[in-house]
Amino acid sequence: MEKKAFEKLYETYYMRVYSYVMTLTGKQYLAEEITQETFYKAFTANNAFRGESNAMTWLCAIAKNLFFDEMRRQSKNSETAPDENTDSGTDIEREIEDKDASYRIHQALNQLDEPYRKVFELRIFGELSFREIGGIYGKTENWARVTYHRAKLKLQERMSVHENKL
Repeated sequence: MEKKAFEKLYETYYMRVYSYVMTLTGKQYLAEEITQETFYKAFTANNAFRGESNAMTWLCAIAKNLFFDEMRRQSKNSETAPDENTDSGTDIEREIEDKDASYRIHQALNQLDEPYRKVFELRIFGELSFREIGGIYGKTENWARVTYHRAKLKLQERMSVHENKL
């Protein structure tokens, strides 16, 4: 890949690929590393991109494979990466409430079956378009819209059931 074309690819897709990887990892430092490695592999691929899909789909496929490689490597080493400590200086009670709400949302989200969970994460956390999500799954844009809508309804249902138990 020539340098100018790669620079344009990098500038166009970096944040979108990073957002996608962030949905996979949930950790900023790991998402940054995988995203950088994704673009490195894309640059050194020597015309591996055949144009059968759009560039975003190709980059996400590389990123997904790198993520799975990293997960296998971590499970072999059984080492966990250090957590990032962020001190925003916000009110402790508010922070606890937000963490609790976030925890409940993620619990409900993790109970969703595939592909609902992943499509929801790609749309909300990855900020991908329905066309891009459909491309990742090899499906249509309409399939991605319907799957996202169903995931949203299932998530709302699970959240209301959980709140009624409280």
